[in-house]
Amino acid sequence: MKIVVVGIGYVGLSNAVLLSMNNQVVALDIDEEKVNLINEKLSPIKDEYIEEYLLKKELNLFATTDKELAFNQADFILIATPTNYDPDQNYFDTSSVETVIGEANKYSPNSSIILKSTVPVGFTKQMLNQYPHLDISFSPEFLREGKALYDNLYPSRLIVGGNSENAKLFLDLLEQGSIKTPVKKLITSPSEAESIKLFSNTYLAMRVAFFNELDSFSELREMDTKNIIEGVSSDPRIGNYYNNPSFGYGGYCLPKDTKQLLANYNDVPNNIMTAIVESNRTRKDHVANQVIKKNPRVVGIYRLTMKKDSDNFRQSAIQGVMKRIKAKGIELIIYEPTMKESLYYNSKVVRNFQDFIKFSDVIITNRITSELEPFKRKIYTRDLFERD
Repeated sequence: MKIVVVGIGYVGLSNAVLLSMNNQVVALDIDEEKVNLINEKLSPIKDEYIEEYLLKKELNLFATTDKELAFNQADFILIATPTNYDPDQNYFDTSSVETVIGEANKYSPNSSIILKSTVPVGFTKQMLNQYPHLDISFSPEFLREGKALYDNLYPSRLIVGGNSENAKLFLDLLEQGSIKTPVKKLITSPSEAESIKLFSNTYLAMRVAFFNELDSFSELREMDTKNIIEGVSSDPRIGNYYNNPSFGYGGYCLPKDTKQLLANYNDVPNNIMTAIVESNRTRKDHVANQVIKKNPRVVGIYRLTMKKDSDNFRQSAIQGVMKRIKAKGIELIIYEPTMKESLYYNSKVVRNFQDFIKFSDVIITNRITSELEPFKRKIYTRDLFERD
């Protein structure tokens, strides 16, 4: 098969690598630097498995910025372009996806289009109505940043929302590239597949919010959160996982997906969906207040990234905490060695770790690392289990 993958972020690149083990794959992106890196067998994103597979595996993978070249005689076109939540419209901005569908219609109308970008419920149906001659399906992804290819090689489930034979064939292509066998496969309607994506991420956000609110309660009541969580999580129906408190759910998916699902509920009775979104704001208020109560002159922010093995800090919860602290007139300095800039939203970026420690009265970090261990007296964190 010739498969075109449009957009080479975490979703697009992990799928491109997976599928190129058994198919001819062309990765299409507007970023020439990313394209050149991939053609040099280097990963433009931090992901251990992607880095290893690009360098060491025999992949039939080529990257380009040339749309016409990429789309020519393609069997499948995977669209994995970003769809950020637009708070003004209260809806995902799907313009990048719509643009690519228009280009696919122009250059390769006989190709099967698979949407990997996260979209509102009903979007694929809308596109099918607009382009009734095109074969368009939606296939949700369930990937973690930094472990995107691993999660494709060992998938929890494979889902395609579409009724064509090519939709079923695409499931087989994903399974063919995976190491884990057998894999649970599910064919649904496009709107059902879109719903699975949004409800899955919203449930995960709800679990994060639940344990964070448990932590806020026990912290203010001067109880040991860890004991409570271990006792609660010993119930096998609840489970001892995904329960380490944090500064809130963040990252690229959970904030926007919860808000989008809530927007889809605009004419449906609900309480939980609204509460999940509100809970994340409340948690950031609580964390900021706990730091402000210490009366620091300078607050050090240890890393803008929220997770181990991630180089991405889009929508990280720490940024919401920072805004609240800064609004009180407290100076912030940031230790983020991945940043080239000297300022981040008018706060100084410090690259020397010892200077960062020296000048910070309080250091806030979402997750403890070994280099912070000697300075625990300065640190505010809710990382109780030192994992996740």
